[in-house]
Amino acid sequence: MQSTLLGRDREVAELGRARQITIVIPRDRSKLNDHRRVVGLETRMAVRLVEGPALKIAAETKDTFERRSAPVDMRGRAIPPSPEIKIVASGAGAATAGFAGFLACLPMNNPAEAEAELHRTVRGLGARGVQIYSNVGGLPLDRPEFRFLFDVMSGYDLPIFLHPARGANFPDYLSEDQSLYEIWWTFGWPYETSVAMARLVFAGVFDRWPEIKIITHHMGAMAPYFEGRLGHGWDQLGTRSTGTDYAELRASLKKRPLDYFKQFYADTALFGSAAGTRCGLNFFGVDRVLFASDTPFEPEPGIYIRETINVIDALEITPEDRDRIYHKNAQRLLKLDLG
Repeated sequence: MQSTLLGRDREVAELGRARQITIVIPRDRSKLNDHRRVVGLETRMAVRLVEGPALKIAAETKDTFERRSAPVDMRGRAIPPSPEIKIVASGAGAATAGFAGFLACLPMNNPAEAEAELHRTVRGLGARGVQIYSNVGGLPLDRPEFRFLFDVMSGYDLPIFLHPARGANFPDYLSEDQSLYEIWWTFGWPYETSVAMARLVFAGVFDRWPEIKIITHHMGAMAPYFEGRLGHGWDQLGTRSTGTDYAELRASLKKRPLDYFKQFYADTALFGSAAGTRCGLNFFGVDRVLFASDTPFEPEPGIYIRETINVIDALEITPEDRDRIYHKNAQRLLKLDLG
């Protein structure tokens, strides 16, 4: 998810297209490979990737690690949990493992267990936020059974990281059985994130929890580019619909739909797109944009990090604003004490 690889290139490369993601935040500059330039290193995101259900969150207990079979890479070779993640899982704390913090990942298909796990990881293990996906097994996030997530995270005042989830089984056309040419990823993931954002907006999440912090992957997906449609377009909500009356919903909103979308946060994982970065920064504002690169899903090691850094360094902004993007916003949102 929101992630910049800070080390273990060989390990991550072997893991390939992993399914479960654990995000950790490095404290020690030695975690960076020498060939990578350091800018605000202490709060760039690093990822541990594991295949299948073997490791669902960094906060698994030590016993659970020992009972479960080890995750495997794309070639079927066993990958043991890293020593650092075992330290976090033991309850010793992320700092002991050399990291400033970690994000939890929840079993959202079981809301009661997910809520209990959320409290356990935050209170007991010091998780600095939670990562969720844009749907739960095809169910939208605005369903009543998932309301606990926003209530709890608003109470903790810690961020929710929102990542898209969509596969080739989601066809491009109703007449087909699957998506072709990886369209499900290239265009499907930004659409998937945008739909999840819209459902949360119209479900009244920001009205009920005004201070909720939701960080959207890939610079807020489609929202910045479609600012005009979110604005004047959704100001006319209901005029294009038949069979559904949105007048009551429209009247219940305390703001324009566009204004709610600007309450989301976003990361810079745009694969080195300068135009997209400027567009997203103009939409969300510098205080709501955080550095990320989407490493290690890249054509060659380090290219996403380098190109993203080049884009941010070339932005016509002040050094202070650049520092906000690189690390200060993350420190603030994740409540990190890096002194």
